[in-house]
Amino acid sequence: MRLNRIICLVAVTGICTVQAAEKTDNHLPGPNPITVSSPREIGQNDFHWQGVVAPERAIEINGIKGNIRAEATSGSEVEVVANKHAGRSNPDDVQIRVLKHDGGVTICAVYPRGDPGEPNVCVPGGGSSHTHNNDVRVDFTVRVPSGVRLVARTVDGDVEAASLDGNVEASSVLGSIRISTAGYARAKTVTGSITASLGNANWPGQIEFETITGEITLSLPAKSNTELHAESISGIISTEFPLTIQGSVNRQEMNGTIGNGGRKLVLKTISGPIKLLRAT
Repeated sequence: MRLNRIICLVAVTGICTVQAAEKTDNHLPGPNPITVSSPREIGQNDFHWQGVVAPERAIEINGIKGNIRAEATSGSEVEVVANKHAGRSNPDDVQIRVLKHDGGVTICAVYPRGDPGEPNVCVPGGGSSHTHNNDVRVDFTVRVPSGVRLVARTVDGDVEAASLDGNVEASSVLGSIRISTAGYARAKTVTGSITASLGNANWPGQIEFETITGEITLSLPAKSNTELHAESISGIISTEFPLTIQGSVNRQEMNGTIGNGGRKLVLKTISGPIKLLRAT
């Protein structure tokens, strides 16, 4: 029963976290976002957007096929470049849309529908989308200023966030996730490993790192306080932190308190080891 619950939770989360919205100027509007100017072409199949996102708000990237790579920038503006490439489909059929809203800026790849029905849309917070055998891949590169949150979602592709300053939320279905940030993060995929290094252990409530096929390696600051739940069906669970055990310990499950506890940390995989490392 537990195995079935995990598969449904992660699979549904991954498949459904794929869309966003639409718009393009440099200040945040009120609660009713609207679409504005079309993207600037910088190459045959390239898209470029640059603008200000307020601290603590998010730049959200919703892809379907393709990788997402984020890196830090010393500037004050977010910069997003998307490159489209395909074997047989027309890259021009896939639109890149930008939406500004109270929570930040959402940018997504919107594929054409191949049959009658509800069209694909771009909305904040993710949504469902269909490619209907369209083989266009859209790779995003995002440059993120200090203090801006990153939300990165794709279905068929990897997510990498390197040396960021803000908090990160990443998800994929068929891809690995790598995160390095001075903030905290959460990540989910289905087929792929998760590697994350967090500089801030003061997250509110609970964060999760979950996959089905792949290992999880997480590095936390040495002075972390959290309640740990780690679960792996066919992998060894290990931690470098002193752990006050809660209940019994076995190869498949570990529950315990690190430091003074309080907030919660959940690590789950079905096929792969779990490693919790202590940053030096």
